[in-house]
Amino acid sequence: MLTNDIKKTRQKIGAQSLRKTFDGRQAGVMTTNVAQQRISRDLLDAEAALDEALLRQSHLLSTMVNARRETGAAPFVGQDALMRLIRSQQAMVNAGGELARVHGRLSDIAIEMVGGNDPCPTPAFGMNDLWSNGDGLRAPAELSTQSRAA
Repeated sequence: MLTNDIKKTRQKIGAQSLRKTFDGRQAGVMTTNVAQQRISRDLLDAEAALDEALLRQSHLLSTMVNARRETGAAPFVGQDALMRLIRSQQAMVNAGGELARVHGRLSDIAIEMVGGNDPCPTPAFGMNDLWSNGDGLRAPAELSTQSRAA
């Protein structure tokens, strides 16, 4: 059990490290700028990790098919494992899409909280031509709606 002196010291330290937010709640001492920098760093790391995982899975797929061919195994040996790996790759692609949505939402929050942030990366090669509407990007659903109208 803690003595009263230790409890008082902890309370004093805790009280010094807290401040009121705009709505009266208690908040830590991290500034908005520091939070934005940390979130940006970790988001970019997460995006890079997804890309790396997808590349490694692609390399594994290639190795598996080459091994089957070069060992003279029957054409469908390991087919179930290949199919599972491809499903795993699809899950990575889907996760990348969700992470892109997270990125977009965090950009909106940065604009709301601090008036902006660094610009988001440009779309993949060729996607500007498909999605550009002159003042930004539009969703694929908007493209299909407009292409049907044309």
